Amino acid sequence: MTDTRPDGPRRGSRSAALILSFALLVAGLGALASVVYFTLPRGGALAPGPSAIGGAFQLTDQRGQRVTDRDLLGKPSLVFFGFTHCPDICPTKLFEMTQILDRLGADAGKVNTVFVTVDPARDDQALLATYLGSFHASIRGLTGTEEEVAAAMRAYRAFARKVPLDGGNYTMDHTVFVYLMDRNGAFVSTFEVNRDPDVAARDLRRYL
Repeated sequence: MTDTRPDGPRRGSRSAALILSFALLVAGLGALASVVYFTLPRGGALAPGPSAIGGAFQLTDQRGQRVTDRDLLGKPSLVFFGFTHCPDICPTKLFEMTQILDRLGADAGKVNTVFVTVDPARDDQALLATYLGSFHASIRGLTGTEEEVAAAMRAYRAFARKVPLDGGNYTMDHTVFVYLMDRNGAFVSTFEVNRDPDVAARDLRRYL
């Protein structure tokens, strides 16, 4: 039967258009939700891509020399954030990196191995020099002002916070990753140092 009402066909066209628009909106929202779901990590913050890790910084090493991100170019780099008063994780990581560098032998100088303090209030140049004297001679300790260290941490998406202890002292909760950067300063991946040092050294040689 034909609808003989004057506005019958127009009402049908409007309904069909509304249904189609609604369907397209739902599809678009579904696609957006999929992108967000696969982009967000469990913590809820946008996961940085490889190019988002690393960048400009200006710090001072244990010998008093100024060091910037430009000084790391031309060699692959292992970058670790920690502090000298760390009771276990930091000395363990530095010992493991020392073992890997020992396995590299003469090639250890072809890698920038960098320990950046997250506790510049205590880790001055002199303390870093004394502390790193227990590890491989090629490891470079970096410190600076609170602002300079904070800028380096932002560049590497590193985290640290002060945790009060009894007696007015404090420790630091911090990122424990070792970052592997290529010779152009681009992030490659985190580098597992807690393994057979011969295997780790062999993996690292691929980037020399």
